[in-house]
Amino acid sequence: MKLIFFTCQNSPFRGLGGRDTINNMEKVIVAESLTKRFGHFTAVDHISFEVEKGEIFGFLGANGAGKTTAMRMLCGLSKQTSGKGVVAGFDIASQPELVKRNIGYMSQKFSLYGDLKVWENIELFGGIYGMTDEQIKLKTDELMIKLNFEEERNKLVSSLPLGFKQKLAFSVAIFHNPRVVFLDEPTGGVDPITRRKFWELIYDATAHGITVFVTTHYMDEAEYCDRVSIMVDGRIEALDSPANLKKQYQAKNMDEVFQQLARKAKRVDS
Repeated sequence: MKLIFFTCQNSPFRGLGGRDTINNMEKVIVAESLTKRFGHFTAVDHISFEVEKGEIFGFLGANGAGKTTAMRMLCGLSKQTSGKGVVAGFDIASQPELVKRNIGYMSQKFSLYGDLKVWENIELFGGIYGMTDEQIKLKTDELMIKLNFEEERNKLVSSLPLGFKQKLAFSVAIFHNPRVVFLDEPTGGVDPITRRKFWELIYDATAHGITVFVTTHYMDEAEYCDRVSIMVDGRIEALDSPANLKKQYQAKNMDEVFQQLARKAKRVDS
């Protein structure tokens, strides 16, 4: 898994360099010296950071940087070797199931069932999230209108265009109104126009208080994040707004910032 976030002065959505304010400054993700070792190999090496409510936080790093391992710990899927982590108000080590119930997740593969209809996927995941039948029905009707999916409601997900699948997968990931949604390279393989529309959904989610933790290989998307973290060999080497990082590294764009830091990497796999 990989995560990334967007905000910048040239953002087509809310202005370059990130937003001036991010909700109530409530900490939704807190990592303190979070570490994961596999034998003598340290995949994640004492990383510390905080993510605020409604923030879009980008988690970047080359292959082998430790992003996947870090995200698995934050999602309650892997226990840390040392350090602490709190996500959505719950401890990732002692309350992993509560963490899972209060987050959403979307992978590059969309995590939908192609042999089920659109409404069946929504109903399935709504049930998994513990929503009542009445809540699912009401929110499904609202979602179909919001996405202009009335005609697609009874279609198999496998028959939908890639952009439609992407919009649906994200909407399903936040269907239960989680405090945090983790996006693992959500726009991989789609065209620029579809990516832009997807980011409109992300900004709408943050406007409703959902925190977004995302990974991406598109450095132009990193420009849309409020803040960006860049990992190198298990450690966070840089963490700031895109505008401040470009100024610090005297770079024209986030791709130049990333390349400067990624060149320091000594390992390949994590």
